[in-house]
Amino acid sequence: MIFNYELGLEKEHMESRKVNYRQAVRAIIFKDNKILMVHTNKGDYKFPGGGVNKEEAFEEALMREVCEETGYTVSNVLGKMGVMVERKIDDFDEASMFEMTSHYYLCEVSNIKTAQTLDDYEADLDFQPIWLFIDEAIKINEEILKKDFNDRNPWVDRDTLALKELRKIKG
Repeated sequence: MIFNYELGLEKEHMESRKVNYRQAVRAIIFKDNKILMVHTNKGDYKFPGGGVNKEEAFEEALMREVCEETGYTVSNVLGKMGVMVERKIDDFDEASMFEMTSHYYLCEVSNIKTAQTLDDYEADLDFQPIWLFIDEAIKINEEILKKDFNDRNPWVDRDTLALKELRKIKG
């Protein structure tokens, strides 16, 4: 693994509260020195991926999420690159905490692309798969991070940090 971060509230804030946990997977996919990201109508870039369903293995979730969000089929999972743990007050229950652990995996995709099958919120955000240079994604996400916190997607901090870690190894 090349990165392991904890973002948001410190663990000690969680000791006296109920905690809702979520596991998620994120795909890191390179091709011709570009990375596959998902662009939203708020202008940001995110890694393809999402929540792991009950009884679903991480690799299965990775394949499902990449296909749903990008239309590409994962042909190979090469290994785990990093982990990001995010902690905050739960958006749906202020008395509880929410902790999401995102597992980032290096993957390869086949050249065959199918139609996306987006969830409603993903369609509302107009998820579009795009190949771009890491520096481009970082620059645009950093501009978004300078804007109003309430108007940006919650993953921008997390995925920008992961992009910066990947830039270190990609040169």
